[in-house]
Amino acid sequence: MKTCKLTELELSDLCREMSFLLRAGGSSADALTLLAEEEPRAELQSLLLEMSRQMDAGASLDQAFRQAGCFPDYLCSMLTVGVRTGRTEDTLSALADYYENRTDLERQVRASLLYPSILLVIMLAVVVILLVKVLPIFDAVYAELGGSLTGVAGGLLLLGRWLDKAMPLLCALLAIVVAALALFSAAPNFRNRVLAWWRRRFGNRGVAAKLNTARLAQALSMCLSSGVSMDEALQLSAGLLRDVPEAEANCNACARQLADGVSMATALHASGLLPAAQCRLLELGVKSGSDDVVMRQIADRLSQEAEAALEEKLGRVEPTLVLVTSLLLGLILLSVMLPLMHIMSAIG
Repeated sequence: MKTCKLTELELSDLCREMSFLLRAGGSSADALTLLAEEEPRAELQSLLLEMSRQMDAGASLDQAFRQAGCFPDYLCSMLTVGVRTGRTEDTLSALADYYENRTDLERQVRASLLYPSILLVIMLAVVVILLVKVLPIFDAVYAELGGSLTGVAGGLLLLGRWLDKAMPLLCALLAIVVAALALFSAAPNFRNRVLAWWRRRFGNRGVAAKLNTARLAQALSMCLSSGVSMDEALQLSAGLLRDVPEAEANCNACARQLADGVSMATALHASGLLPAAQCRLLELGVKSGSDDVVMRQIADRLSQEAEAALEEKLGRVEPTLVLVTSLLLGLILLSVMLPLMHIMSAIG
């Protein structure tokens, strides 16, 4: 079947609309047909119609999604769980929330980094102009007064001269960086490869680790709410963290402990998948028979903590850039103006 690229926002909209149509009493095949009729993209429209025809021929909803070849493995696996447990509508609704949250998070990161990035570029441009164009003027003034720039100012003057000579190389490097950023923004395949490399190297540290924990808790909550056993839930949830080797290894370690008879909360804590406080809360939920409800609360709480940590991290970027560049500009101006003031006072 011809593949069709869908963004996470499009996946969210598709799952939510499917959920609404199924709750209204329509069949999955009819729902896909209705969505195809309202779809403006010809490629996606033909895909949905083909999936509807497959369901009319006897395929289940999860099989139609999997055979389409353009939907994430996690979505297909969760649909399999939903179809098998008779909770397809709830699963689709949970998947819609999941992909919508991921879209909001990515949008928040982009918006939070855009202004500091522009600020950094402007401040660097100001610093380069001061070093390359302004400092030589001050050096000429000092020469007319019988002196020269020394110390920090002299070192900055040499740096400015080196930057002036290396300007063609620096412009070429800047063009490469801009081209790489444009490619990262416009080419999903390239962006996915870069992000996959980053997640393999640094995907389980700091804020990224908190986000992984929140994603895992959300997946476990969805699975438990759909009536899936904890072993199966871990297996499905580990698929979310397949690109983070350390986190996937923790999931496998937890599954082995569960197979050895260790309790759910103890295994999750010992393998480092959930914080100790959340595991104690989950243990109480298991004893009271409301583990799915407690896991949903844990997932919501961890998601809020992860988002708060991300906002705090991003909130430090702009003040740090302003502080560093302001100190650098102040150092340049003071290193030039103080000796000049000394010479002028001596002349006076």
